[in-house]
Amino acid sequence: MMLPIPLQATLWALLAASGLVLGAAIAVLFQDRLTHRLVATVMGIGGGVLIAVLSVDLMTRAFDEGGALAAGSGVLFGAVVFSFCNWRLAQHGARNRKRCGGCVSQPSEDQQKGSGSAIAIGSLLDGIPESLVIGLSILHGSSVSAGLIVGFFLSNVPQGLSSAAGMKGAGRSNRYIWTVWIGVVALSGLAATVGSLLLTSTAPVIPAAILAFAAGGVLAMLAEVMIPEAFEDAQPFMGLITVLGFLLSFLIIKLWA
Repeated sequence: MMLPIPLQATLWALLAASGLVLGAAIAVLFQDRLTHRLVATVMGIGGGVLIAVLSVDLMTRAFDEGGALAAGSGVLFGAVVFSFCNWRLAQHGARNRKRCGGCVSQPSEDQQKGSGSAIAIGSLLDGIPESLVIGLSILHGSSVSAGLIVGFFLSNVPQGLSSAAGMKGAGRSNRYIWTVWIGVVALSGLAATVGSLLLTSTAPVIPAAILAFAAGGVLAMLAEVMIPEAFEDAQPFMGLITVLGFLLSFLIIKLWA
């Protein structure tokens, strides 16, 4: 028996976002063994994975379904919205929310009051576009791409790992860390449900533009939040490491399409 589309979207989004909890668990359990270079390497791989998901899957689909105008305007607007929200959150202490603390520390609550809440909101901001993509991907009963889910899961693991390591380094409790990431995963599932219900009866150009909008938000997050951690005091061949992540995701998307 086929599950309702909104429920499918929710379950797929929860699976993809669970990479955040896995990464956070690794950080909590093995914090003493996580060097900055190790975390940066994993972040580089995750960045390459996201680049492939965005370029090979999302933007190609948005262009094919909605045309150049919908895809172009959507991705730019998504980037503008994310960058503005990220700028505002950065003023309250969330700028370095994906930093592991090895070379750039997250602020503690004593250093900047309210930074804990800003980091939590920023973490949610990072994850919502991905969930919207998953919800929109199964509009009108079409199946979600396995490559898309695997790509998002793989990119979420280093995000949860690096950010949770930074939270620990800033003196935040395990309870705070688990609350943030479990909450982000739960709300990501809700966002996918909304995405699957959004504009189900409209012309294809509208969902395509929203898909590109979400892709723009993810790409802006990659540039402003993930890449700085990967390339800060980077080890040799970080570019090659990122390309390996891209190749892994590219093959997954093409072989599991």
